[in-house]
Amino acid sequence: MSVFILVSGPFTDGRIWSEVVGRLRESGAHAHPVSLSRQPEADLETHVEDVVRLIDSLDPTEEVVLVGHDYAIHPVLGAADRRPERVTRVVHLDAGMPQDGDTALALVPDPSVHELLRTDGGPGPVPPPEPARWQRWGSTEGLSARHLELLSRLAAPQPVRTLTQPLRLTGAAAAVPTSGILCTAGGTTVELVEALVRTGPPHLRKLADPRVGFFELATGHWPMLSCPDELAGVLLRAAADEGRRLTVPEEESSYARPFLLDTPERPRVRNGRVDLHLPETGTGMGTEAETGQGERADEGEGAGERGGGARGPWPAVLFVHGGPVPADLVPAPRDSPVYLGYARYTASLGAVGAVVEHRLHGITDYARAADDVAEAVELLRADPRVDAGRIALWIFSGAGLLAADWLAAPPPWLRCLALTYPILAPLPGWGVDPRFGPVGALRAAAGALPPVVLTRAGLETPQIAATVREFMTAATETKAPVEIIDVPHGRHGFESDEPTDESREAVVRAVRAVLAQLERRE
Repeated sequence: MSVFILVSGPFTDGRIWSEVVGRLRESGAHAHPVSLSRQPEADLETHVEDVVRLIDSLDPTEEVVLVGHDYAIHPVLGAADRRPERVTRVVHLDAGMPQDGDTALALVPDPSVHELLRTDGGPGPVPPPEPARWQRWGSTEGLSARHLELLSRLAAPQPVRTLTQPLRLTGAAAAVPTSGILCTAGGTTVELVEALVRTGPPHLRKLADPRVGFFELATGHWPMLSCPDELAGVLLRAAADEGRRLTVPEEESSYARPFLLDTPERPRVRNGRVDLHLPETGTGMGTEAETGQGERADEGEGAGERGGGARGPWPAVLFVHGGPVPADLVPAPRDSPVYLGYARYTASLGAVGAVVEHRLHGITDYARAADDVAEAVELLRADPRVDAGRIALWIFSGAGLLAADWLAAPPPWLRCLALTYPILAPLPGWGVDPRFGPVGALRAAAGALPPVVLTRAGLETPQIAATVREFMTAATETKAPVEIIDVPHGRHGFESDEPTDESREAVVRAVRAVLAQLERRE
């Protein structure tokens, strides 16, 4: 007999599960909603102990299914790590994948919470949202005004240390089967997760383990209120080991697959977060002049050469990798085949190909990543090998939101903005600062817009494709100069798939379109 332990997200308690509990018990299962400790001094360890105590109080012959919604996946995983022999399954209900050492704050989308915790004097518990503010914590699709009022009426302040204390895991529960229930109104679907597993960082491949099953609910972030019957049914199916399994190649992650073009290595100069890949001596689109020496990265190019023997200044393209990506990703983005390939190909055509390694590690990091990119631009423009008046920015994937700053107030030296399979509006429930809205920035732009080169993947996930359509509508309304390069059979991250003539041609066309803009003389 399955027994469900149901743990809800921030501010809420066991009462939020009342309808789901009723449906589960009607089916013959046992269900126990948990009300986590709300004392101001409570921390994540307190909440882990709350769940462990309940597990220990149950009949040891019962099969325990731990369900963690939102924040609660942290104490749920902590409890499973303490009692792996008692837990038959962990269910992530519209929740992340925290690892050992992660804090819940890293996944908190509401920027006002981060601002609160930066205040001096030791902030107290985080106050619960008012009814109109719950959408900053997740999609409220499917919730009525009555539901939102109920959420606020039942809510209590969240003890601050539950959000800031790191999760500690020993790995004891690594073999426990897991299920992911995705609430698709928030923008995450099984298709999107599968795309990330296929082309993203290697650590995501654990989601393709046959012990992991996925379900979708066409609702917002609080399915226990918006669709309790459907949620109860999915929980029963998860306990029965149902769910969609992801299918990805058994080979090494395509993240590390060689670039789809054969690009020769060029001398690489490392300056802080920025790597510069330099053209051949005597090539390029700018005037030639002797330049100074640069610090060489230890990449085997032959230390001691003067900037690779380069002359310049040359125009430059700064490649801004997608994200969010883990801080300890191996290889790091600027060392990955895709960004090395783009930068080297650019250098082979006579412009500096630069890659910035920014710190977009979570959806709360856009402001920090924007600062990193701005700093990288200044480092790039200050380099004597670079023509400071002819710069292009090329932004990929989830970093697409960073384009907003450059669209809102485009500087005169920005000759082109390239976007490749970008996310161009925050996905539902992200709670990103409105500053990072490229669509709004496009409509409110102050100054002449730079030409935009937009590469679209024909097999893009619907949620991301919708943001691109929204951007194109705004571009049409504002008469923004956009050149579109379509890859009809390409998926998100198509450069990491098996190369095709179509994908190679798309990359060549995009690079040459950007360089053509850099060749323009004002």
